Amino acid sequence: MRRASTILFALTLAASGPIAARAVEAPFEPGLMRLAEVMGSLHFLRNLCGEKGTQWREQMEKLLQSENPTPERRARFIASFNRGYRSFEGTYTACTASATEAISRYMKEGETLSRDIASRYGN
Repeated sequence: MRRASTILFALTLAASGPIAARAVEAPFEPGLMRLAEVMGSLHFLRNLCGEKGTQWREQMEKLLQSENPTPERRARFIASFNRGYRSFEGTYTACTASATEAISRYMKEGETLSRDIASRYGN
């Protein structure tokens, strides 16, 4: 009987297809990806509203340097940054009160994300 249940278990596994090995995502990963998106949004919005420079792109580079991600993870960080940038690029062509309010909200969100990630997961 034991041999029959072992064979049945093996057949069930075989029928279910290959089991893909999947890396477990760190609990802070969604927060870091959101932070990258916020920085991309700020890069676009702050430049639109008169701040000429690359401060937010440089902050993104610092994040990448500190994380030292795998190529796949690096691509996810960059995609998040670019998603944030492009989300406003298609909406705003001039600095408006709405754009200024968005800057304020994203600054607060970025500060909160940074503080929370550092306090929960920092060394």
